[in-house]
Amino acid sequence: MITRNDLANLIFPDITETIEDLEKRYPERKLKEGSYVTRFAPSPTGFLHTGSLFTAMIAHKIAKDTDGIFYIRLEDTDSKREVEGSAGKLIDQLEKFNILPNEGFLGKEEKGIYGPYKQSLRRDIYRTVIKQMIIDDLAYPCFATPEDLEKLREEQTALKEITGYYGKYAIYRNLSVEEAYNKIQNNEPYVIRFKSKGDHNNKIKVKDMIRGELELTQNDQDIVILKSDGLPTYHFAHVVDDHFMRTNLVTRGEEWLPSLPLHIEMFSALHFKAPKYAHLPVIMKMEDEKRRKLSKRKDPEASVDYFLEKGYEPYSLLVYLMTIANSNYEDYIVTSKDLNIDNFKYSFKKMSLDGALFDNEKLNFYAKEILSRMKKEEIASKSYEWARTYDLKLKEFIEKDYSRYETILNIEREKKNPRKDYAKYSDIYPIISFFDNDEFNNLVKSNGFDFNKNIDKELIKEFLINYPSFIKLDEDESSWYNKTKECAEKVGFCVDMKAYKADPSLYKGSINDACEILRVVITTRRVTPNLFAILSILKEEEIKRRIDLAISSL
Repeated sequence: MITRNDLANLIFPDITETIEDLEKRYPERKLKEGSYVTRFAPSPTGFLHTGSLFTAMIAHKIAKDTDGIFYIRLEDTDSKREVEGSAGKLIDQLEKFNILPNEGFLGKEEKGIYGPYKQSLRRDIYRTVIKQMIIDDLAYPCFATPEDLEKLREEQTALKEITGYYGKYAIYRNLSVEEAYNKIQNNEPYVIRFKSKGDHNNKIKVKDMIRGELELTQNDQDIVILKSDGLPTYHFAHVVDDHFMRTNLVTRGEEWLPSLPLHIEMFSALHFKAPKYAHLPVIMKMEDEKRRKLSKRKDPEASVDYFLEKGYEPYSLLVYLMTIANSNYEDYIVTSKDLNIDNFKYSFKKMSLDGALFDNEKLNFYAKEILSRMKKEEIASKSYEWARTYDLKLKEFIEKDYSRYETILNIEREKKNPRKDYAKYSDIYPIISFFDNDEFNNLVKSNGFDFNKNIDKELIKEFLINYPSFIKLDEDESSWYNKTKECAEKVGFCVDMKAYKADPSLYKGSINDACEILRVVITTRRVTPNLFAILSILKEEEIKRRIDLAISSL
């Protein structure tokens, strides 16, 4: 008589280990009470999605807050969808956001005793568990062909029943051990399915760390757990891996909620303790006045690459995502004036159940705040590193005179309320390009000088002709401003703003108008950072050249 042991040995003749052996090889972690073991488990199927970064950030934060462990597992069992090189790139991108694992898959190497952390290298672990499942009647070989499955779907659809492989539709579920054994010996292709004991007419109660108590439809699908290529499916592999890697908290997107009953059932069937689950809200966009999930196909913001290429400081995206993750984080920033995420205590209770809308304006607000708080050395170094890959013009500008570049970035920076001109590194060159003489000439050719139309051209010309003899840059800003006022008053501008505001009609213009003329002449713009600082960097010779150019245009 052929037994289940015989069937299991026929399918897995090379497997000699047992689940008990695996339990010994991967023991319970010795962590303090309340510590969480979390993971980020990407598939190497392309770019790092912003939603995936959101998930990784939260898993990393929770582990860090509780003195736990955060690890990375590569779920690469779907070889057809794998994109070459994407696994290493995922790790590189996480490093840019300082989401560093305590252990796991690190791209070119692995770290930790609970590996391998790459699912394709864990083949025998899955086969060991499945072998025991066959012996215990928790799994069985299924010989259904694609044509068989299509026929079942058509029948279920016609009868308006739930589609899938379950109950009476699980046509090989009750095949005798002897019949299965003979089919395998005859080289008939097969997969291994989980033998569910559920019923979709029943409900189960589960607890989600964010959503609380939930009542979900019980699983009764006999899902495939081992494909014909010998690799496991996601649903099965994640159960085995989370158990033997001793994960005790799984953070993942809410799209996985319908799969929770299946996962809970498999943990129970294997007598494994299930981890806690937290299903995170998805990041949304508005389209035609309707919310929809951030789309890889439609939205550039769906890819982390977008933010890196645009030159956002990676930390600014994390700060923004944390405002989505916890409703009280913004209040924390306001009261503490602290943007350090490490100092903030994350709480599942403060997480919204609804998907948050991606808000570029809010991202830019925090991005400007973060860049404005950097010292000149830091923003110069980081922007140069970015420009070397993404902005040739800025790279060349910096390399002409690095020290001068630092000085430019330091205008109105190291003070109580620094300027907030830049949200991202790609904003820098368009704002400071006028400092480059050749670029300034191009700006003049393209746009001319945008003088105030209410100021007489002859007055502008007279002021500019006189100004070179009043330039004073060798002392402080106050001395320079007093000399500028002298020149302005000489040609008819009012230098007393109270008197000017009392009756503007008595004057040709004000000292503010005179300074605006200088700004336009020196930068081609009416609004700029501190004018004295700009003039001090450009030096007298270049200032006079630009004044001559403006005079010739009038």
